[in-house]
Amino acid sequence: METLKVLGQAVPTANVLTDLYTVPASSSAVISSIVVCNQNSSSTIAFRVSVAVGGAADTPKQYLYYDLPLTNNDTFVATIGISLAQNDVVRIQSDTANVSFNLVGVEVA
Repeated sequence: METLKVLGQAVPTANVLTDLYTVPASSSAVISSIVVCNQNSSSTIAFRVSVAVGGAADTPKQYLYYDLPLTNNDTFVATIGISLAQNDVVRIQSDTANVSFNLVGVEVA
């Protein structure tokens, strides 16, 4: 069964790599969009997004975006289409607080 849904939403602590979404057991998922919103009115931020196959430990090869700058009060949207298997993990990080991440897609059970 396919379920269209918001796969994850978070406002992570600054400089902390955070799990945004883990594909459930016996499922797969397709990410349709990643949205990052810098809610800071006076500072440009840098953010990261990675995909850890099977929940592996963090390594450089996992990064889709690494310290990508995002100006104050701006939003970054990537319409992407990444297929994930069970236990794959999407992780996020920002160098500043007040940055929200949204992950939208389809979960297949």
